[in-house]
Amino acid sequence: MSNETPFIKLSIRPCWRQFVIEQLLWMILGLALIAAHMMTSFKLHDVLLIPALLIVTYLIFQAISFFRIRYIVTSEQIIYLHGVLMHQTDYMELYRVVDYQQHRSLLQQLTGTKTITIMSGDRNMPNLDIIGVEKDEEVVQEIRKRVEFNKKMKSIYEITNRM
Repeated sequence: MSNETPFIKLSIRPCWRQFVIEQLLWMILGLALIAAHMMTSFKLHDVLLIPALLIVTYLIFQAISFFRIRYIVTSEQIIYLHGVLMHQTDYMELYRVVDYQQHRSLLQQLTGTKTITIMSGDRNMPNLDIIGVEKDEEVVQEIRKRVEFNKKMKSIYEITNRM
């Protein structure tokens, strides 16, 4: 068996539009509070500034966390890197993958992104959502090729009892 593989490493990062979709309500609320703070003239208008600053702080932390997400698809694994204060790396062996799903919410359809769910027989990570993928990227087909290659290399065959 040769150690060479026909696949190059594939690195996927979520699109920034996915962050906007996920945090849209907080963004609108924060902007509304800031606008209300700037437009009001009563003495306690600074009360509006505290929740606005808390929301902005929350959004900054969420943005840092979101933009640290990375999915690396090697010839044998999907590696999921995420986290800010505690950076975590999760691994999914490709030969354990059993199914794939692509889905797009209404906002994802409007922004041209999608979420791909990879289902596997792995106990630690049975499902992996790859979020914010550009709608035109053929990620599922590429992962599927690698899954089939790994199953063939390890002589793993799926047996079903469907009629």
